[in-house]
Amino acid sequence: MKKIIYQIFSLLALCLMVATLLPACKKDARDKGAPVITNIRSYVASPNDTVLKSAVANGQYVVITGENLRYATRISFNGVDATFNTALFASNSAVVQIPAMEYSKLDTTKLYTVDYVTTSGSTTFSFKLGPAAPKVTGVSNLFANPGDSVYVFGTDFFFVKRFSYRGTTIQSFKLDPLGTSIGFIMPSTTSNDIISVSTKSGDVNFKIVATPIIASVSNENANPGDSVYIYGTYLKNIQTLNYAGTAITSYKSAANGSWVGFILPTLTHSGTISLTTPFGSTSTIYNVNDTETGSISNWDSNFNWQYWGAGKVTQGDSHFAGNSSTYMAMDISGLSQGDGMPWTTNIPMNGAQWVPAANIADSVSHWAFKFETNIPRAWNGTSVNIVTGVGGFIARWEPWQKTATTTAPYTTKGWVTVTIPLTSFRKSDPTLGEGKGDSIAKIADLTGPSGNTSCILYIHNYGTAVGSFYGAFDNLRVVRIK
Repeated sequence: MKKIIYQIFSLLALCLMVATLLPACKKDARDKGAPVITNIRSYVASPNDTVLKSAVANGQYVVITGENLRYATRISFNGVDATFNTALFASNSAVVQIPAMEYSKLDTTKLYTVDYVTTSGSTTFSFKLGPAAPKVTGVSNLFANPGDSVYVFGTDFFFVKRFSYRGTTIQSFKLDPLGTSIGFIMPSTTSNDIISVSTKSGDVNFKIVATPIIASVSNENANPGDSVYIYGTYLKNIQTLNYAGTAITSYKSAANGSWVGFILPTLTHSGTISLTTPFGSTSTIYNVNDTETGSISNWDSNFNWQYWGAGKVTQGDSHFAGNSSTYMAMDISGLSQGDGMPWTTNIPMNGAQWVPAANIADSVSHWAFKFETNIPRAWNGTSVNIVTGVGGFIARWEPWQKTATTTAPYTTKGWVTVTIPLTSFRKSDPTLGEGKGDSIAKIADLTGPSGNTSCILYIHNYGTAVGSFYGAFDNLRVVRIK
């Protein structure tokens, strides 16, 4: 009887073992076939765990789904092997991190493929993995001559199929391994302002925006025969240049387009500056060869001086070369620390219309205080202060270069135009000092509601060393600059 019971229990144990082993055997059998990939999904949790048609991010985790995926021995993207942890694998899914890859070094025959190898076989799945569509950010030299080396800068310049520069197809070019530039030789002709790059990942058509900008003029009221420079950006390949109504046909431009210079011809009237390049046109809102508009004092047609102060009425270029009109000279020395006041080292002027009453509500940034000056001797440390009869705001003109311990002297080569935006008129700051606080909020803060106020220009010494100033001023005016 005991023997029969033992045999029954042994049979039951065997059945239980078989029952346990059968699912495992069936599961192993399922994984012994060749792998099959049906899709690749985002690893990010729902609702973003969608099927991916492509990817651009190296290091991104994805879920490969299909069949017989558990026992992988090699997984590669674009021919680059990925590292993986089989603990994250099941028969129908595998979580894998896309490996980092240098697109410029890829075997293009493996591009846009995922190779999956297991102990039972392999499969290849089409999957567009690569760089993003290209972007253009700039050009090394917009004004290159035919035959010069030029670089177009940007991102994702990989697998370039076609490249054209300003309407001309470039057959031979060099790609940076990081995909950040395309180098080529400037063609002999161009026809437009478009850069086109076509890659396996997409296309870009970039419009070059290089509209010329006029920032300032070396001397807005120069004499005929003087050298005049217009400063700004993209002042190159000029097609037309008009200065105060006179066409300028002979000029020289900086290689980087930062200035254009010419000899001033005889002008018949005042007017704006306008110029045109292949990228566009620009003109000033203010006139040059104009001492009347917005005049506070020019000491000729508008004398407007209070007949006292430190300035000396001077005429002719025998004193300060390059100006045959009447102007105000100053020769001040021995200024100790804190010395120089509106009633001692000054040029005082009567009231004048700084801004037309109709423009009193304009933005402060649209107007500027201008003058011509000639400073032939080294000027170092003292300040030219400009104040009105309203509000206590000061504009400090200090063109010398200041470091923590020293200042570099400033001089001019003849007469130059100085532009001081009205935003430079500031309150006093208890820590930083006069003219270093908040800017005026509105033009009326500086002039009163009528726009008419007096003006005093004076020299002050904010430094610790004894200071001086030797120079001349002419054509003080307020004009619109925007």
